[in-house]
Amino acid sequence: MLAAENIEVRYGKALAVDSISLRVRPGSWVAVIGANGAGKTSLLRAVMGLATHRGRTVLSGEDISALPAWERQRRGIGYVPEGRQIFPEMTVEENLRVGGFVKAEADVRRGIETAYTLFPRLGERRGQFAATLSGGEQQMLALARAMMVGPKLLLIDEISWGLMPILVTQVFERLGKMHSEGLAILQVEQNAREVLRHADYAYVMSAGQLLLEGPAKDVAKDARVLESYIG
Repeated sequence: MLAAENIEVRYGKALAVDSISLRVRPGSWVAVIGANGAGKTSLLRAVMGLATHRGRTVLSGEDISALPAWERQRRGIGYVPEGRQIFPEMTVEENLRVGGFVKAEADVRRGIETAYTLFPRLGERRGQFAATLSGGEQQMLALARAMMVGPKLLLIDEISWGLMPILVTQVFERLGKMHSEGLAILQVEQNAREVLRHADYAYVMSAGQLLLEGPAKDVAKDARVLESYIG
């Protein structure tokens, strides 16, 4: 479904991502783990078209390297950014509508109802300002907003950020349900233990480079991963 080839991201003279390639097969769940500053977020932003980069990105056989982020969204990529980045002074429903801005009104309405079915708490708070939601509810809103385009591939950046353990479990359960229905996921995550329990395949980044890759269950047993990211 997705092939990112020789992705390189620089900020001035600083090299954040050093010629990394990765694949996401249809319906798979791929994790990218690593320490802070490893380049994980920069890699994900490059795939989404939000970071200036070199390299090639192919989605379902189409080269989308030159397309802006909103066109990549239109072609079926959803994006949950690091730190949620919801609109605090807009209501829950207005945030969802922003997520579906590339869709027709009938599709937006269906997407909203689907979001409320998947996240009943959001339905209860549809008229509330997003700033008044709890951290877990805000993360659910960020996820629901990304799903408004009906993506075939969902990019997720640090979804467990700032959440209590019980909420992390709930969020991963929701992701698992969507994945079981055929959604492909590419997830950047510092909570290596949790994401490797769910993912099919994993990449490990260090200092902008690819350190290790393989089936998630094998990566979770690697001595370097156990020592540095799981303990």
